[in-house]
Amino acid sequence: QVQLVESGGGLVQAGGSLRLSCAASGLTFSSHSMGWFRQAPGKEREFVARIAWTGSITVGADSLKGRFTISRDNAKNTMYLQMNSLKPEDTAVYYCAARAKAASQYAYWGQGTQVTVSS
Repeated sequence: QVQLVESGGGLVQAGGSLRLSCAASGLTFSSHSMGWFRQAPGKEREFVARIAWTGSITVGADSLKGRFTISRDNAKNTMYLQMNSLKPEDTAVYYCAARAKAASQYAYWGQGTQVTVSS
């Protein structure tokens, strides 16, 4: 059974930093592309960043570039999202997801971790 478990969320002041982790089990982690998404109250889910099984990286909105860094440690079956210079508009539930290398959609999702940025 595939499990993705996010951790590292919490309450932080604007300008602060958090590092989210996504621990994966039940899948061949190195063969999956991994992504971070977020959903704020009353808004649609938003793509944050992706790190492919090859290691290539895609970051979503321009507002995230330079502040958010995605990485992975295949030896630990874990993906990370380093978030710096956080803003109140970054407040959301952050989800990690996994997609097999041949798949077009993310098949596996975590339960999410809440990130709240106070002004």
